[in-house]
Amino acid sequence: MLKRVFVAPDPGRVRLRFAARGVLGIALAVLVSGLAGHTLVGMVTGGIAALLALFTVTDATVRGQAVTTALLPLAGLPVLAAAAELHDQPFARDLVFLAVVGAGVYARRWGPRGHSLGVFAFMTYFVAQFLHATPDRLPELYAAVLLSVLSAAAVRFGMWCYERRMPPAAVPAPPGGRGLARVTTRQAVQATAGAGFALVVGQLVSGERWYWAVGATWWVFVNTTSRGETLVRGFRRVLGTVLGIGLGFLVAVPLEGAHLPTAALLAVCVFGIFYSAAVSYTWMMLCVTVLAELLYGLLGVLEPALLAVRLAETAVGAAGAVLAVLLVLPVTTHTITDAWIQRALRCVHTATAEAAARLAGDDGADPARRVTELEQLLARVRLSVAPLVHPLNPLPARKRRARHVLDLLDDCACEVRGLAAVAADPEASHDARLAAACWRVEAAVEALTGGTDVTAPTDRPTAADPALAHLHGLERALAELAHPLRTASERRLAAAA
Repeated sequence: MLKRVFVAPDPGRVRLRFAARGVLGIALAVLVSGLAGHTLVGMVTGGIAALLALFTVTDATVRGQAVTTALLPLAGLPVLAAAAELHDQPFARDLVFLAVVGAGVYARRWGPRGHSLGVFAFMTYFVAQFLHATPDRLPELYAAVLLSVLSAAAVRFGMWCYERRMPPAAVPAPPGGRGLARVTTRQAVQATAGAGFALVVGQLVSGERWYWAVGATWWVFVNTTSRGETLVRGFRRVLGTVLGIGLGFLVAVPLEGAHLPTAALLAVCVFGIFYSAAVSYTWMMLCVTVLAELLYGLLGVLEPALLAVRLAETAVGAAGAVLAVLLVLPVTTHTITDAWIQRALRCVHTATAEAAARLAGDDGADPARRVTELEQLLARVRLSVAPLVHPLNPLPARKRRARHVLDLLDDCACEVRGLAAVAADPEASHDARLAAACWRVEAAVEALTGGTDVTAPTDRPTAADPALAHLHGLERALAELAHPLRTASERRLAAAA
């Protein structure tokens, strides 16, 4: 698990820059809040607001990121006011919390911006419970949120905007549909039901820290689509929390809230959250757990019994999410996996067509942008397939088939990257063989997405023509994909018969 975080590929050092910028932005936000004369509660609120502004905004363009960042206070401040005003009215407070959960998940239907605003609204309500916000604190908390979002924006769009030098990251939207056929609608219902279970049972566990259970349910649903993804994420959340609590006994409890060492460890935790998020949810949750323990230490309430409550509430929240995805409008893993694979294959086709156009002399064609989109889609495929390749999966044949599909899709991505690199070379040229090979790739993708057989190429490319070599490699990978994809489809049809 440690190797997965620190040895995982980091092209362009994007994860490293993401993490370093996160630490810088949050440190600046906390510093500005302190200079503004805010209390510790205000500084904690500001730090969390900055973390969310830097972590959750994932629009494809810098301009889109700036618009979403500007909208964050509009989503968060009304929710903060509601949480503070309802502090002494438990029944109304709980109903509004569940409404925020449902609305936050439903907002994902509007893509990355809806997702970011939904997460910010939920976390603002959550932080209000965490800090026991009351109406008299609202002016300070408002100021802390606004100053921190501005500080995060200054770092993200001014001091360190590395995205301007990179192709736009095409963040895939969830599969569509209408009514309850839309995944985001079903998830909104599931998340609300799971959060309701977590809220009730969480209050039985602890009348003061019940919100941890609701938070656990919420974060299990973030970036998941199918029931299999949610089950795996629930397991990883509990595992990360257990490891984080164990580490907290070693580092957070002995510190007893000492300011300087706690601040240093908070920076390490923030870096770990940002750096590990893309490759290991377990490690991210370990860092989140230790960060929460350090904050409790600063607030003077950290003790071993509190860590036990944290673990129990996390287990309750994970159980709520699991029950919801199993019993309330379930979305199968295979359905979602197929949808992402189909989109990845169509992206392969588009990338090939753009590369061919570029080789033919069309300077407007941009295969590099499609390569970035394909990487994002393959990341979604890996997330969706994770339950099938998980060590606890009791079906070895399906596990092998899923791994084979992932390997072949990675081969496709490798060939597409190579083809795009060749197309970017001004000395590369186009000939009839390239056009024919591109047409065969198009036909192969259409056959795969239509459920028919794909014929493997029989001729051998010469080493002197790298573009043709990449196209032939792509053809072979697509031809090999036909068998595992067809086998999976046949099994589903047999099960439905």
